Amino acid sequence: MKTDVHYPTDINLLLDAMRKIIFLLANLCEKYGIQNFRQYWHNFKKAKRAYRKAQKMKRSTSKNETKKANREATIKAAYEAYLDICEKMIKRSEEVMKIIPEADVMTLVARYVIAGYIKHAKRQIDQVNRRVLEGEKIPHEEKVFSIFEEHTEWISKGKAGVPQELGLKVCVIEDQFGFILNHKVMQKEGDEAIAISLAQDTKLKYENISSISYDKGFYNPANKEQLKKMLEKLVMPKKGKLSRQEKEEEYDEDFKTLRRKHSAVESGINALQNHGLKRCRNHGIKGFKNYVA
Repeated sequence: MKTDVHYPTDINLLLDAMRKIIFLLANLCEKYGIQNFRQYWHNFKKAKRAYRKAQKMKRSTSKNETKKANREATIKAAYEAYLDICEKMIKRSEEVMKIIPEADVMTLVARYVIAGYIKHAKRQIDQVNRRVLEGEKIPHEEKVFSIFEEHTEWISKGKAGVPQELGLKVCVIEDQFGFILNHKVMQKEGDEAIAISLAQDTKLKYENISSISYDKGFYNPANKEQLKKMLEKLVMPKKGKLSRQEKEEEYDEDFKTLRRKHSAVESGINALQNHGLKRCRNHGIKGFKNYVA
């Protein structure tokens, strides 16, 4: 299920953070009559122009090494100019934050929120600097895909025409009549990690469940062994080559019948997506889980 976010790049996430810092701080300055931040709108437009210039920069496809080197230097200069503007604005914002009085709860909350966006901005500056200026590849686990919906994950399913989706995976358990019995919002978890816990939770709610059919993504030997103790009939196709015993098990008529019925959950997933579960408009992980439930 997708979160309500735009396509993330390190420089547009930095601009998001700068926009929130500048305008939230401008509101506080106006509230307390502080004149040190009057040119906030001009400063934001300055940052946005530098962002647009860096955004439009494309690497040279020329075979001439001199032209390629010159183009790389131009790109780096555009990024350096953008980072320099942002760093100066962050430094200025931190100075102004020191003179804003902690007069009431709303001001304290606003200061806390602004400090959070400053932290986001500094992280993005560091990552842009490492990626573009130092040529480093940023590890996937360090990346953030939205500064507003921080729980957003980069999901690649390998589907044709859908290189990636931005959101969280949701696992559902459906009964033979098409009713959704249970679900789980998966945060930084694979299918294998939730196979047992989801079955246990569902069995607590519905004691008479005797059989569950999984797809291959949930398989590992430990999962299969433990789930067999919990259920009378387990349908969990193995990944890769089958042994003789596994072939006999998976070619059994009951196994094949239950496995064929498993595909019915796909129509359930499609129905959920067409009736509100394609994109979550709620904010935060708590809002996301509430919306799914």
